[in-house]
Amino acid sequence: MMKTVFGVKCVVPNNYLVWEATRPLADCSICSNLSSVIILPNVTREEFKKYAYSYQPIIVKGAALHWPARKSFNYYFFKEMFERIEGAHESVEEECQFLNFKTDFTSLREVFKMPPGRVKNSKGYKPWYIGWSNCHPEVLKEMRLHYSKPHFLPLNAEHSHVDFVFMGYQQGAFMHLDYITRLMWQAQLRGHKTWRLNPPPECEMVCKSFSFEVFPGDILLLDTRQWYHDTRIREGEFSITVSSEYG
Repeated sequence: MMKTVFGVKCVVPNNYLVWEATRPLADCSICSNLSSVIILPNVTREEFKKYAYSYQPIIVKGAALHWPARKSFNYYFFKEMFERIEGAHESVEEECQFLNFKTDFTSLREVFKMPPGRVKNSKGYKPWYIGWSNCHPEVLKEMRLHYSKPHFLPLNAEHSHVDFVFMGYQQGAFMHLDYITRLMWQAQLRGHKTWRLNPPPECEMVCKSFSFEVFPGDILLLDTRQWYHDTRIREGEFSITVSSEYG
């Protein structure tokens, strides 16, 4: 289902089974020789050029260490912003996307009403991990004061009009594909996150599954339209990431 807010189109997933049944078969040659993630130092745009639109999962180490978002982004930053900016909650509920993964929340409003003990993942409370996309132009403008498009991406690489935030503890995301239109980058701002990648079912005989860990300040580039993936956070740590498409 496609909706529009402030001239920005957002894809709202409402039937993963239908999408999975109708997705095109993958070309298994693009993953047949892959068994691990490429790890790069904090590269320049010129050095990254040959990797820019690769199917290979890539980690650029420390590429987001200088972003103010590493210190400023937390649960209360977003709670305050969404309560202050008119229409911020409505833009997620009506036009964009809220992802509750394995939690019991049904909206971002509920997330920002949880008791302090659960915010901190204190003993006796259920762990939580959620994500959402941001379509509201004022929300995006304020968020992007704290980070930018990764410096190593090509100059002509478009920065999407919809950025995602994922945050929480422990459980992470279940195994899934992303039904997006372009490649994805995700900056790990806080916490350590382990990713597990599986090839599409039709490629399981020629492609391998593998896992890797992303550290605070790292940026991951991954074609989440092709690789099935799930994530898990180190025990006791709070994870927060910002993510966007590029192409």
